[in-house]
Amino acid sequence: YPFGTKIRFPEVYQDKIFIVEDRMNVRYKNRLDIWFPHHSDARRFGLKNIKVEIVEEGKVEVASL
Repeated sequence: YPFGTKIRFPEVYQDKIFIVEDRMNVRYKNRLDIWFPHHSDARRFGLKNIKVEIVEEGKVEVASL
């Protein structure tokens, strides 16, 4: 998803909105990661297959050289 895209994970976080701020390595297809303040929180959350809803698509920015 483009940076700035607003997404939700309704099955887990109901109406909480997340904003795409980075991307995973290209070797990981069809995966998203959720930032947690503590590594232990992320481990506890684990790996899940959940539905993602796009709330508002971010703008694609092209860098000029």
